[in-house]
Amino acid sequence: IAKMVPRELGITLDDALKRVPELRELRDSDERYAKLIEYSLVLEGLARHSSVHAAGVIVAPGRIDGWAPLYKSPRGEITTQYAMRPLARIGLLKFDFLGLRTLTVIKNTLEMIKENRGIDLSSDAIPLDDDETFELLGSGRTVGVFQLESSGMRDLVRKMRPERIEDIIAVNALFRPGPLRSGMVDDFVKRKHGKQKVTYLHPKLSDVLEETYGVIAYQEQVMQIASVLAGFTLGQADVLLNAMRKKVADVMAEQRGNFVRGAVEAGVPEKTAGDVFELMDKFAGYGFNKAHSASYAVLAVRTGYLKTHYPSEFMAATLTSEMDNSDRVVVLINECRRMAIRVLPPDVNEGHVEFRATSRGDIQYGLGAIKNVGRAAIRSITRARRQHGSFEDVFDLTARTDLRLVNRRVLESLIAAGALDNLHGHRAQQMRAVPAALDLGQRAQRERESGQTSLLEVFEGPDGEGARPRKMPDAEPWADGHALAREKEVLGLYMTGHPLARFERELRLFGTATVADLAETEDGERVRIGGVIAQIKTTTDRKGERMAFVTLEDFTGRAELVVFSSCYSKRREDVRRDATVIVEGKVSTREEEEPKIIVSDIVPFSSVYTRFVERVTLSLSTAGLEESMLEEISAVLDEHRGRIPVDFLMRTADGEVVTVNAAGARVEPSRELVERLGVLVGESNIDLKGSVTASSPPEPGF
Repeated sequence: IAKMVPRELGITLDDALKRVPELRELRDSDERYAKLIEYSLVLEGLARHSSVHAAGVIVAPGRIDGWAPLYKSPRGEITTQYAMRPLARIGLLKFDFLGLRTLTVIKNTLEMIKENRGIDLSSDAIPLDDDETFELLGSGRTVGVFQLESSGMRDLVRKMRPERIEDIIAVNALFRPGPLRSGMVDDFVKRKHGKQKVTYLHPKLSDVLEETYGVIAYQEQVMQIASVLAGFTLGQADVLLNAMRKKVADVMAEQRGNFVRGAVEAGVPEKTAGDVFELMDKFAGYGFNKAHSASYAVLAVRTGYLKTHYPSEFMAATLTSEMDNSDRVVVLINECRRMAIRVLPPDVNEGHVEFRATSRGDIQYGLGAIKNVGRAAIRSITRARRQHGSFEDVFDLTARTDLRLVNRRVLESLIAAGALDNLHGHRAQQMRAVPAALDLGQRAQRERESGQTSLLEVFEGPDGEGARPRKMPDAEPWADGHALAREKEVLGLYMTGHPLARFERELRLFGTATVADLAETEDGERVRIGGVIAQIKTTTDRKGERMAFVTLEDFTGRAELVVFSSCYSKRREDVRRDATVIVEGKVSTREEEEPKIIVSDIVPFSSVYTRFVERVTLSLSTAGLEESMLEEISAVLDEHRGRIPVDFLMRTADGEVVTVNAAGARVEPSRELVERLGVLVGESNIDLKGSVTASSPPEPGF
């Protein structure tokens, strides 16, 4: 029922009832729904719980409990029971003190730059007019750049192609639902690129609005116009701005009279003054605080600069800041791959708690991003490594670390993540050795505490020269699929391989897009994407039938699939976790949301050749073509006889292209057929025709 309410800022349930016939029909068809909507109309707009402002601090002239009732949150914070606006009405002042993760990212990046490159760069010394930085921002490659990395924002900066920090200030102010819906953003972009003429209602407005191409983007501009055109003091202009934002009718009427009188006294025609007031009133609701936007723009440009000129250090610091969010780690590591930055697998002999850029430009995986491995355990490992050198095997690791921290769960997670791959033995052996290694480690710890010296035998050879690897237990190595699944479990991503790797040929032949491409895709465009099903959430639609929301992951990222009941009922067996599939569907983009795919079909990779191939075309050049090759091709086609017709595209020496239907030649398409033909004619000369089918329309009531 909630999904029937339009997703628009400020819309009420009453508005939805007027605009959505299905919602009214639902209310009128069942007394339970009528009661639900009746109660909802009463409850709408009330605070449903007590919450704490993330950064707000109230300042009072005396003890706060003399001015406002207080409340203690479950986490122990002392807050006021009054909300923000009532506090302002009783004369108290609220400051917002924002603690931004981005500031830590910048600090850590600068420290790594100094360590790796010997460059002592301060945050304030980062230039705000670097051409290469603005080239990066304008390209939309802004993953990790402060405030500029959502798909909608990337689209906007690509359209705008910012050339100076003022453009980024404007982007921050304009990228909000109101300006986007009103057409302000489109006007701004067109005027910036000279496609629309910049006009002003009065010449005096040019000084105020020149930097935003005649568009009122900031609250400060409303105040400046009142000051420049009507002689308002800044205090009076602030009163005017607040009246416009709150739309209080009697106050607005008074302020309009004051503004028009002041403007006329300054020589502005009365009609022009009225028109300007209407313009101000229209944009005051959309206007953003420029000081706030400018502060954010500075951080955007600084992070853009670091990503442009010190990419490894910047991405390592950004990964560290997000290491507790595996979905973000996946996005950032995919961005590193796109930037040709190698992210090295986790390694107990090289890694630290955080991600670190190496002097070679690689990034060492942060051990703190492995699930079930606490930071204290990692510090115990790095301390032992610093004192006695690299670890040789899992026994050596347990003998030299604090087993109160490096316990069984930690060891198993490290092994599953591949962090012990450079030690003696493979993962299956290491996992089987864990109980014995913990037993040895406990004995070593007791000996260490009692001062005995036999501990040396644990990690030194008979001559005291280096560690001696112990015999690892017998075990069959894990199959690739099992190893990758365990990796994904503790890392949130596939690090040393990918289940899709063995289907790269099929992705190339049948896929039309990747998850990363969706940000550039038009709403309603049909696509075919291959991936691994990472998550599934089933629910019921209005008719009571099962449908699913599915997360699909490919080499480039994750996308949400909406699988309606008509498709889900037919493909239920294929919708399972870790299944590798190709999905067909239609892209759905909504303002400020990541693109989704409305799925029309789901096909496991084992069935893609029979499902998608409608015709096979082989391209051949007549120059140097020998009869023996034609005979070999014929033999391969004969061995794979089936239902799909085969054509030959013949290129003659003079450039003429002739399509020849191989009479009677029909094949059953398969991976083996493509491989064998690829050896003879080259895979690039094989075309498997198959169109992307239309997606089913969204079902009524969704």
